[in-house]
Amino acid sequence: MGKENEEDILWDVAKNCISKLGFVDCVIYLVDDNENILVQKAAYGPKSPKDRTLYNPVKITVGEGITGSVAKTGKAELVLDTSKDPRYIEDDDNRLSEICVPIIYEDILYGVIDCEHPEKGFFTDRHLKLLLAIASICAIKIRSVRATKELIDKQEKLMSIKEEMLELKLRAFNSQLNPHFVFNSLNAIQYFITTQNTKFALDYFSTFSRLVRFFLKQLGKDSASLYNEIDMLHWYLKLQKLRYDGSFDYTISIEKENNDLKEAVIPSFVIPMLFENIVEQSNIYNVTNQHFNINIKALKTVVEIEIQYQCKGLEPDIMEKHDYREDIVKWEDQVELLNTVKGYDISHKTSSSFNDGIHNRNIMLQLPNLV
Repeated sequence: MGKENEEDILWDVAKNCISKLGFVDCVIYLVDDNENILVQKAAYGPKSPKDRTLYNPVKITVGEGITGSVAKTGKAELVLDTSKDPRYIEDDDNRLSEICVPIIYEDILYGVIDCEHPEKGFFTDRHLKLLLAIASICAIKIRSVRATKELIDKQEKLMSIKEEMLELKLRAFNSQLNPHFVFNSLNAIQYFITTQNTKFALDYFSTFSRLVRFFLKQLGKDSASLYNEIDMLHWYLKLQKLRYDGSFDYTISIEKENNDLKEAVIPSFVIPMLFENIVEQSNIYNVTNQHFNINIKALKTVVEIEIQYQCKGLEPDIMEKHDYREDIVKWEDQVELLNTVKGYDISHKTSSSFNDGIHNRNIMLQLPNLV
């Protein structure tokens, strides 16, 4: 009962239980459900190696021989004379008695304990009861070990995913406030100051500081107010428009399902990540005459975001490349990770059309309303 893994359990049964019963040969199998076979995991007698290493473990198909039949039916068998049983499979020697019990608990078969003896009628009903008791304890312990391992695996996987989420947030933060964006924004503000355009300088500096505060505030949070995210998006696009010398324009509109819906909460950083991907990709390919028409609809359970995007210079073959700066997180990867970790069921669909050099792109994004 103190063993912590299946191998130790089975070898303990073979060496410290079977040997005490005076048996001369025993093989313990575990079920491989993927291949529907029994695989030898421990042994006592001629098949028992000194170092517990099984170089050529015995494999039996479920349903084959006496051992396979027990695995198939889940019922123990006591064979007094194997020479009269056509199912008997001779291994290293012909043995005339066999007792075989399933390692089973709550209708789940874990394996089989199979013992043989050269004498006819060697095994008794008492042996059968003892082996059934041992197999039952063994099954309970294997179940406990597997449940513990499954729990540890889940915890490790969850920890790994949480670390991945944290790394994604840091990358998103670094991507949003990358040196190119920060320095170009500050240089643009500096230009307004040096040209004594104080109004524009103060306006854009105020926008920049709000954006930085928002990112810092949201860094440790998984969700954000929809209206705060819309404000953030406006600040971000305003600065990017300044940074890229007015290469695009945008409009943002929002509607609510009803007047009672005063607030909506959505996963943070999804919207800014999406627009950073769009803006930066457009800049890579020197896209011109861009316009983003952003329609946001807040419903009771979801928030629908539709982006109608029109521009020149972005051809179909270029769209398939999905080239980004190395430090930019792809928004599709972020959505996939959020769905995996949080179960948000975020959905998105993109469609494109080209007509007379004009590229029309439509992105539908549906986020859960976490209120």
